[in-house]
Amino acid sequence: MECPDMKQGRMTVVEQKEASPAVAEAVCRLLAQLTSRPCPFGMPELEQMLRSGNCRLFMARVDNEAVGMLTVGQYTTPTGRKCWLEDVVVDEHFRGRSIGRALVEAAIAAVKADGPAQLMLTSRPSRVAANVLYASAGFQRKETNVYKMQLD
Repeated sequence: MECPDMKQGRMTVVEQKEASPAVAEAVCRLLAQLTSRPCPFGMPELEQMLRSGNCRLFMARVDNEAVGMLTVGQYTTPTGRKCWLEDVVVDEHFRGRSIGRALVEAAIAAVKADGPAQLMLTSRPSRVAANVLYASAGFQRKETNVYKMQLD
């Protein structure tokens, strides 16, 4: 997907299939803007993620600089294929330029191309712009409780 209307350069969204130190560094830099929780991420984690077959990484680039990312995790259960959008983040210097929308649309198209699935995500209420984006992209709020357990 390409968007030539960017205020600074040409923006593209691609599925990242090859691991490289530059991609690992970009993921690490973007994750630091998404969460305050330390996320150790380097080449071993990137290689494992890309080899797993159940995780896809999409990168947004402006003039070849990584300015956003998201991951799609997927698995199949007796009730069908489930996919989750995770780690959606756009570099703070590039927000407000529809890069998040381009990432989400690229992920939706890729999931659709693989057949029927339920595509889900979670987003903190404080991420107002992200929540507006998800609703405008066709996601509907689901009344549910989300639980988590950290297993170390």
